[in-house]
Amino acid sequence: MQTRNLIGAFTLGMLLTAIPVLSAHASAVPDLYQFQGKNVSITYSTTSFTGKPLFTYKDQQQTLNFTGNEQIRSVETEIGTLVTVTIRQTVDTGNTLFTLILPRVNLGNSKSAIVETKGITTRNLFSVIPRFNQGQRQTYITIPLTGTAQSVEF
Repeated sequence: MQTRNLIGAFTLGMLLTAIPVLSAHASAVPDLYQFQGKNVSITYSTTSFTGKPLFTYKDQQQTLNFTGNEQIRSVETEIGTLVTVTIRQTVDTGNTLFTLILPRVNLGNSKSAIVETKGITTRNLFSVIPRFNQGQRQTYITIPLTGTAQSVEF
């Protein structure tokens, strides 16, 4: 009697492990983001046909295209993913960064979702004269952004 129950339990266990189970937290994660803000537009793709991320930054003065993890730095944080690119580089006065805050988005059964977020332009100040490198060395401009998060096939 005990052997039959053991074999039945084993068979049931094998059947249950063979059944795919959908998690209650199953999600469709976007891989393409497009945003507009005051005088700026951003397109960010977490992957591409080459497998590398792509980032396009456009403002009134310039359009910049970035490719790969060396040019596009991405960090997961508690407030979302911070995606940063260098939009201006100088030898003697510092640089300017643009950081896109990507909130977590669950597309569910949809292919796209409306997203509101922020972009942060960070100016890193630097002087070749050491005495001028005192005090606050970074300034920030926050830009409200609206757009879409989408799931596309590459």
